[in-house]
Amino acid sequence: MLENRVIPCLQLLDNSLVKTVKFRKYEYIGDPLNTCRIFNELEVDEMLLLDIRATVSKKPIDFNYLQALANECFMPLAYGGGIKTVEDARQLFRIGFEKIVINSAFYRNINLVKQIAETFGTQSIIASVDVKKDFIGTYHAYSNSGHKKERGEVIGWMQELQKEGVGEILLTDIAREGTWSGFDIPFIRKVTQQLKIPVIVHGGAGCANDIEDAVNCGGASAVALGNMVVFQQKDMGVLINYKKDYDFKGR
Repeated sequence: MLENRVIPCLQLLDNSLVKTVKFRKYEYIGDPLNTCRIFNELEVDEMLLLDIRATVSKKPIDFNYLQALANECFMPLAYGGGIKTVEDARQLFRIGFEKIVINSAFYRNINLVKQIAETFGTQSIIASVDVKKDFIGTYHAYSNSGHKKERGEVIGWMQELQKEGVGEILLTDIAREGTWSGFDIPFIRKVTQQLKIPVIVHGGAGCANDIEDAVNCGGASAVALGNMVVFQQKDMGVLINYKKDYDFKGR
């Protein structure tokens, strides 16, 4: 069983490092290669790299640039953005990534889960599920960088992904992403109680208590951090940083 983890989540846009707020407004942070070098020095255990516009822009995956990033990193890496085929996955694993993160392509072709799992193993697949709550408090799943609302019940969709063979779920709350406002712990708990695979929560962390609550109260297996690892504090300047020691029960 995986121990509780804190994972830096870096957002890429045109080979630059950025940070978004609610999937829309974004701020330039710096050079991804230099940031990876800093995280090496900070002894980060693993990292997520997400190209936030790859699917919407329909641009091809820049494998050469991703290989340059992978060559700089000493920790296990996961990449998401524009992955549509088994061959895309194969190329990413070949250049040094240990996991892939897929969102939109699974809505179009659920069989892709099984195809990748049978070839590379379930541990290699993270299904990204971006969610947003409507005015009556019901969560819905979105694809295409939060632009397209998907049909169906969101937890049912995660259960289907689990059944097909994904190894983990990356659960992002669109309305909280980049806001430092904390997590919706009751919803996270509802999700984790109905899934058997690890859930990585993302979107809203603003302090150590938020991270600890997501794990200790929400049942999350990991927390992916954006703001907290690229800014000094809320409304303050850029500072690449990382802390791995949190008060997780059972560690």
